[in-house]
Amino acid sequence: MQLNDDRALVLLSGGQDSSTCLAWALARFAEVETIGFDYGQRHAVELTCRKTIRAALADPAAPFAARLPGRLGEDHMLELSALGAISDTAMTREIAIVASESGLPNTFVPGRNLLFATFAAAVAYRRGCRHIVLGVCETDFSGYPDCRDDTIKALQVTLNLGMETRFVLHTPLMWRDKAATFALAEELGGAALRDVILEHSHTCYVGDRSRRHDWGYGCGACPACELRAAGWRRYMAAGTAAGRAPRGDGRRPAPRRR
Repeated sequence: MQLNDDRALVLLSGGQDSSTCLAWALARFAEVETIGFDYGQRHAVELTCRKTIRAALADPAAPFAARLPGRLGEDHMLELSALGAISDTAMTREIAIVASESGLPNTFVPGRNLLFATFAAAVAYRRGCRHIVLGVCETDFSGYPDCRDDTIKALQVTLNLGMETRFVLHTPLMWRDKAATFALAEELGGAALRDVILEHSHTCYVGDRSRRHDWGYGCGACPACELRAAGWRRYMAAGTAAGRAPRGDGRRPAPRRR
């Protein structure tokens, strides 16, 4: 299969991180497609949000359109109900969000990102997309092992060996916290793009879009809401201190002990 260096496939969930990654890809690649997964997630409202995000970023009249020149192409939605069926987690069941015996929150869905990346690579292979963009991060995250840089690097090697090709897995947010992710959105498309992501992306694990906060919609109490809220506060504080909106540099922090 001939892969095209100008084509990218973005894993778009409808959340803040993946929405920012879609903008990042549109700023860098001529042709960008998206892929999403319905696995019976508790916060399935994100699947509606991702459609709104796609429409907003594809709007030629948007004030940030010239800064994101890539063409937004086909969307691929895959149904992975088997993952939800075998996952006894707070992301797939109506249960309280707590820490498990391993120390990870019970929102961790074992194998989820491994499966997502594998299915994305299969689609990218068929569509001729060399670049696969994921919104995973190990700076502001809940400790999920499949979001770590080492995991993604290993996945890239495995996928390339298994498909005998040369995909490139990009993780633009790997070393950015949520404040820097808000800053990146503004860097890419100005306040207008940041506000689209603020208003229309969905992060809350319990799927609550009935409450609007200054950082977006959500229950305000789950780990995802707490991370997003704290990031928004840091982002705004940095902008106020500097007299402008902050800009994330994405620099890798010193290695952490695990």
